[in-house]
Amino acid sequence: MNQLTKALSLYIEGIKTPIFRKKLLITLGILILFRFIAHVPVPGVNLALLQRFFSQNQLLSLLDIFSGGTLANFSIAALGLNPYINASVMMQLLGLVFPQIEELQKEGEYGRAKINQYTRIATIPFAIVNALGMFAILKSQNIITTFTPITIVAMIVSMVAGTMIMIFLGELINTFGVGNGISMLIFAGIVSRLPTGFLKTLSISDFNNPQTGLNMLIFALLAVALVIGIVMVEEAVLRIPIHYAKRAQVTYLPIKVNTAGVMPIIFAVSLATAPSLIGQFLGKVPNHLISSFALALADFFKTGSYVYMVFYFFLVIGFTFFYTSVIFKPKDIADELRKSGGFMPGIRPGIATEKRLQFLINRVIIIGAVFLGFIAVAPSVVQKITGITTLTIGGTSVLIVVSVVIELTRRLENVVQMYNYEKISY
Repeated sequence: MNQLTKALSLYIEGIKTPIFRKKLLITLGILILFRFIAHVPVPGVNLALLQRFFSQNQLLSLLDIFSGGTLANFSIAALGLNPYINASVMMQLLGLVFPQIEELQKEGEYGRAKINQYTRIATIPFAIVNALGMFAILKSQNIITTFTPITIVAMIVSMVAGTMIMIFLGELINTFGVGNGISMLIFAGIVSRLPTGFLKTLSISDFNNPQTGLNMLIFALLAVALVIGIVMVEEAVLRIPIHYAKRAQVTYLPIKVNTAGVMPIIFAVSLATAPSLIGQFLGKVPNHLISSFALALADFFKTGSYVYMVFYFFLVIGFTFFYTSVIFKPKDIADELRKSGGFMPGIRPGIATEKRLQFLINRVIIIGAVFLGFIAVAPSVVQKITGITTLTIGGTSVLIVVSVVIELTRRLENVVQMYNYEKISY
């Protein structure tokens, strides 16, 4: 309760700060423009069939989250930020293969600017491929009503342009607004769907049945527990003491418990839903043997089944270890400590420090991986316990929302402290 009161007072003080108030108004204006674009549909699409199809496919629902809610409406920005996220992941992985990219990653502001430029260029082919794949899926479901060559070209061009507009809006928030632009757009897309889900739940609920009220209470308690758990893990940090002999100084090297963020869930859901998606496609082939096997496979791995949840859970754990190994490199950290004269107490600089860091990060990853696995399957578990499906926006969505709020609070605290310091100075 004390932390909540402190956070509320911080936001009130921040609104009174001219700098933050200006940034907040700019951010709100950009988000309003984004929500307007999200409701400008591409012609030739049956939106009723599209939304029904999305509600039955978790992979597309997750892609809709990262498009900021534009994909379910099939707006001109239907692909949203997905191609940009894919391009960003590709650039991180290429840093492991090409030394030139790895050097750019270490060159500070200049290196980040060049990598951002390459990422934006790589976003265009990703957007084209994603658009073609989306058209193929929707065509197979008879959701697209017109499929002429001119229509295809027009749709692809508009969707690629929409993706670049989303990136531009995100960078505007980074430059003139508050918070991380990409995260803020995704956050706005998630939050904008909450009122609709709540009203839909109220409209279909039978409140004359005592079980309905009990299920709603259980859902609320589980949601609060989930948010508290996410906050605790997101804030959890392993602090490794680092000594500097020449400066007689002791600092700490922080290692977050959830080092990988939400990226392992994104990778895992693509593979977890692949058997069901492939089974649905192959289930329409003329060969009876293949179609029967494909439909059985799709039913075996259908979203919400126990097999799917177990498979999904262990995929998230595996990808957490993989992605953390990409972004956290003990060898580089050990080299930087040795160059700066820092060392871990009782550990020799160099290889011994690298091995110790690897040992510690492996222990921390286990906690973070299990946490992310639980977050990934939490919506299916809550759905089975309460029977409420309309309010289940997904553990990934909750993780994003909470992470954005935490980051926004930290930035607000920095702005308020800087403003108060400047007032005292003058």
